[in-house]
Amino acid sequence: MASTKKQQIQQLLAAAAAACEDKKAEDIRILALDPSESGLTDYFLICNGMSDRQNVAITDEIEIRLKRDFGTYPNSVEGRRQGEWVLMDYVDFIVHVFSAEKRAYYGLERLRKSATVLSIADLNAEIKAAITATRKKPATKALPPAAKKTVAQKKVPAKKTATAPKKMLASKKKSTPATASKKPSSPKKATKKVAAKKTAKVTKSKLK
Repeated sequence: MASTKKQQIQQLLAAAAAACEDKKAEDIRILALDPSESGLTDYFLICNGMSDRQNVAITDEIEIRLKRDFGTYPNSVEGRRQGEWVLMDYVDFIVHVFSAEKRAYYGLERLRKSATVLSIADLNAEIKAAITATRKKPATKALPPAAKKTVAQKKVPAKKTATAPKKMLASKKKSTPATASKKPSSPKKATKKVAAKKTAKVTKSKLK
C-alpha cells in the first residue's frame, strides 16, 4: 500500500472510531489484519452497543460522518434491520457493530490471532507520525526554463575566449605585407630589356 493511501485509510478509520466513541460504543478495537490471511480488507473496527437501537445509531453516525467529512460511502451495509450484528463494508476496512452476546459468540478477535490490535490512540499516533514524515521530506524543485537558458548563455563566452588566440594568429598571418614575399628581379632580365629597347630604336631609324 502506498503511504498516501494508507494515511487516507487510517484517517477514515480514526473518524469511524471517533463516531463509535461519540455514540457510547463499548470495547472499541481496531485489528490490522495480516495481508497473507486476508486479501479482502486491511482493518477491522469492532465494537458493541448495549441494545439493537444503539447499534443502529452507531452505524448511522459512522455513515453520516464519513460522508460529510470525506465524501465516502460504504460499499454495502448488512444487518441494520435486526441490529444484533451490523456490518459496514468500506472496502479497505470493515466495521462490525455487535450486541454484547453476539460479539462473545462469534469471537472475531479470537479468529484473527495473527492480527495486530490497535487502540484509537495508537492509530492517531501513526497518522501524526506519517504526516510529520511527509512534511520533513525536502521538495526537489526543478529549474525553470528561463534559468536553464541563462545557464546555457553563461557557458557560451567561455568557449569563445578559448578560441580567440587562434583567430588572432590567423589575422596576423593575413596582415603580413605581400611585397615581402616577392623575390627581387635578377640583373640578367634587366639587361635583356635594355638591349631590346635599343634594337627597337635602331630599326626605327633605318626605316626612316
